[in-house]
Amino acid sequence: MHTRTLIIGGGLTGLSLAYRLQQAGHDYQLVEARQRLGGRIKSLAVGNANFDLGPSWIWSGQNRVAALLAELGLRSFEQWSDGDQLFEQPNGEVMQNSGFMSMAGSYRIAGGTSALTDALAAQLDPDRVHVATPATENSANPMGAHVADDFINAENIVLAVPPRIAAGLSFNPALPDQAMTSLQAIPTWMGAHAKFVAVYPKPFWRENGLSGDASSRRGPMVELHDASPDDASYGAIFGFVGVPAAARANAGDALIEAAIAQLVNLFGPDAATPIATGLEDWSRAPFTAALADATPPPGHPLYAMPAALRDVWQSKLIFAVTELTSDNGGLIEGALAASESAARQILRA
Repeated sequence: MHTRTLIIGGGLTGLSLAYRLQQAGHDYQLVEARQRLGGRIKSLAVGNANFDLGPSWIWSGQNRVAALLAELGLRSFEQWSDGDQLFEQPNGEVMQNSGFMSMAGSYRIAGGTSALTDALAAQLDPDRVHVATPATENSANPMGAHVADDFINAENIVLAVPPRIAAGLSFNPALPDQAMTSLQAIPTWMGAHAKFVAVYPKPFWRENGLSGDASSRRGPMVELHDASPDDASYGAIFGFVGVPAAARANAGDALIEAAIAQLVNLFGPDAATPIATGLEDWSRAPFTAALADATPPPGHPLYAMPAALRDVWQSKLIFAVTELTSDNGGLIEGALAASESAARQILRA
């Protein structure tokens, strides 16, 4: 098989890049190692609603995602934040209106963040998109990649995967030491995170004057927010799990039970019987996180494109992912900034 551009990775960056190349009439193939598209964008589906297990928020001033939502016929809505916040002390005592984790002023995508990746995927030529198709080796001579039982010749290869995942791929010839060091040093955003969501028939906490926002020094969740759809057709609370990745590995159902018990302690007995739950541990997702990602960075890293990755294999090997842009790096907008930069480089050439 031959293509002008081979995109490795079917997350938001890879999908949006394929979409832009297709619009420009540029030949491409996209391969994704997972059984599904979307990468770190993933949802728990309940009825006709989707609940984010990956990134949830966008913000005003993020013009790329706003434009893309409009282009695809999608919309956003403001994160629910009306009502009191809660703070759970180490002994389990709950203090009302003393929290500090409100996401007021942020926005979510109607239909869940996966509505964005689903809409992008629906625009693509299905003959050019391949799931459950990992790339095993990237080659500079001939230019291309070994993919499943095939070799795809390409004029450009775009690695739209987290830097540490890219570092674990094979390259012939080997990447320069400085390029490999740069890839290994960049933490995967969300790579250490685990996220739990509980879904209910309605957002009952709102009736009690609560916003759904809570913070906790007890756990297992340390930060919680209302994750209900904009029409309140269901109620949902999600939380970031504060248990370290190594301790989560064998927690299994016990972690889910502890999370529900915490919701009961915070929001009352109506929280005891969710109609659905989802737990996503991104530290254990093999195509998202590397071993080094089990320890989270101390804050939001200052992401940028290292000089060592700018001109690899005469600029025919292109690294494009949200961790490699200084423009909203790590965020949804950053993923679109990365694909925009890659598309500009490819189409200009």
